[in-house]
Amino acid sequence: MASAAGHATIIRDWGSDVTTFKGVPWGKAMMWIFLLSDTFIFSCFLTAYMTVRTTTAEPWPNASEVFSLTVLGQSVPLLLIAIMTFDLITSSGTMAMAVNYGYRRDKKKAVRLILATAFFGFVFVSMQAFEWYKLISEGVRPFKNNWGAEQFGACFFMITGFHGLHVSAGVAYLLIIAHRVHKGKYDHTNYEIIEIVGLYWHFVDLVWVFIFAFFYLW
Repeated sequence: MASAAGHATIIRDWGSDVTTFKGVPWGKAMMWIFLLSDTFIFSCFLTAYMTVRTTTAEPWPNASEVFSLTVLGQSVPLLLIAIMTFDLITSSGTMAMAVNYGYRRDKKKAVRLILATAFFGFVFVSMQAFEWYKLISEGVRPFKNNWGAEQFGACFFMITGFHGLHVSAGVAYLLIIAHRVHKGKYDHTNYEIIEIVGLYWHFVDLVWVFIFAFFYLW
């Protein structure tokens, strides 16, 4: 009797899971699985960064000095980083509006907003490239750093580079989807593909919030 009751419980639980996820599009489910795996990777990177920083004997570089820009002869701490953050937050807004217009089947506005999101992503990557150039020209290298602990360069270039790679891939992804939506490739659907690419883009933006807090505010 106990065995039969146990089997019935398993069947009931399995049936409820099938019912819950039955209406989830395959593409959306696969994107969630991919983002979950990516979450583990970024979590490992940031955990390693915290471990290295808290166990390093040499003083860690001061973010206000390392990431400052000179404007009109004055050093402004974290100015570029603030602009980069504002840029990505704005891109999240345009992406959310693109999803909204997609489900309204307003294809023209959805495409324009996707392209606007891609533009903001391109601007972010360009500013990140400038940031890298500035640090390298000031003597920051992997395991070489004029500002303090040598491990700073390795951690910074690895984590921000991995995130920048995601943003670059996201820009390409957005451009491809915008082109396909414009050509009517998804006219027979409810444009759920826009939400799928939106999930990826919002994830990239969310990861930047943690990088911003760990590298630039800590």
